[in-house]
Amino acid sequence: MTDLWRLSATELAALIRARQVSAEEATQSALARLDAVNPRLNAVIAHDAAQALAAAGAVDAAIARGEAVGPLAGVPVTVKVNVDQEGWATTNGLRIQQDLLARQDSPVVANLKKAGAVILGRTNTPAFSLRWFTRNSLHGATVNPRDPSITPGGSSGGAAAAVAAGIGAIGHGTDIGGSIRYPAYACGVHGLRPTLGRIPAWNPTGPDRAIGAQLMAVSGPIARTIGDLRLSLAAMSQPDARDPWWVPAPLEGPAFPKRAALCLAPDGMAVQPEVVAALRDAAKRLEAAGWAVEEVPNTPPLQASADLQLLLWLAESRRAGPAAREREGDPDALAIFGYMERLCPAPTLFDFQDALQTRLTLLRDWLLFLERYPVILMPVSGELPFRDHSDVESFEGFRRILAAQLPQVGLPLLGLPGLAVTTGLVGRLPVGVQLVGGRYREDVLLAAGEAIEAGGVPAAPVDPA
Repeated sequence: MTDLWRLSATELAALIRARQVSAEEATQSALARLDAVNPRLNAVIAHDAAQALAAAGAVDAAIARGEAVGPLAGVPVTVKVNVDQEGWATTNGLRIQQDLLARQDSPVVANLKKAGAVILGRTNTPAFSLRWFTRNSLHGATVNPRDPSITPGGSSGGAAAAVAAGIGAIGHGTDIGGSIRYPAYACGVHGLRPTLGRIPAWNPTGPDRAIGAQLMAVSGPIARTIGDLRLSLAAMSQPDARDPWWVPAPLEGPAFPKRAALCLAPDGMAVQPEVVAALRDAAKRLEAAGWAVEEVPNTPPLQASADLQLLLWLAESRRAGPAAREREGDPDALAIFGYMERLCPAPTLFDFQDALQTRLTLLRDWLLFLERYPVILMPVSGELPFRDHSDVESFEGFRRILAAQLPQVGLPLLGLPGLAVTTGLVGRLPVGVQLVGGRYREDVLLAAGEAIEAGGVPAAPVDPA
């Protein structure tokens, strides 16, 4: 039973429901793994073993009474430290929020608990959940378990590092500019950014966010198997009236043609040969599974969408954030905000209105394209995972990284789902691909992701390098 932490959420939930293992045994195994590897990773920055074991005991008691239990009953998971979990501080990687205790669970945490998941602990994020790297002045830096010289990704770097190392089968993440998809890519696991409105979200500890973040920020799962993404999506997406953006869309849509567009370099972006090779390999795996794959020279505009994403997101931080940034004084956050503001001049009210108007035009183009191709196969990033913290070394370095991350930044404005699928390693460096689909068609992406996964070597927990 010492290796229960190696199992997928799907396998573990089935064993627990069948009473072949207990939720307490599964939790003890996961906690032992956390104790063994987290000191080298700093992926989980706060946890309470007694609380996790009590939750597991409640699952076992419910099963013993013959009660119906949720789809994640007894499965150890982690929750990102930027969402409210009752009794815990929602630090968001900030010293100025280290005493911001949540009095109630956010909808996504409440849904995980309703599904029977056992929350192991809270995972690290950069200050303000800002970067594609994970370090802050309160909790410190998270290390990629595959290679400590590269970023674990961000802002859900702690979640992805934990999942990759076997600390929980599922990691909760958030994504406004790649913060689920990129950490999954960098740590060699899978990550799903769902459609806006699919998973309810809200933090009672703070005010409602500005319109840009409302349109772009989502919660979603990170896991080692596509099947676990499917299971956790169903659990996380249950209704909650506290989020007016939540949409009661079915998890399975109508039949669709198994047709995908392969775009190697959206908007002509620079793409490393290793990334191109991964895309072509994924296309071959899809074709072997019966998909028709057509290479296309381009997608609808991504750069225009990315430019507007930056404008709308920075409009929020410019209005509410400068004082908080100065009080926090995190050097990484100060550098990145400064770089971003150099690239995006402060908008006028008309600029802001134009951005919201143009969003509709861009989304229409994408939806029409997705009518022909239910799946778009494209890069997660133009480069293999970056050397850790290279974004804060210079403005020019940050600008190069931002250009490579076009597929991350361009998607959120549109509210479309995106799936990062790991496909293997280049030496010790993970590589993978991104799948993009129509609104509320995560089922299409998961089907394509399963075909790609089946054609390779399944992701398994790794010992920290």
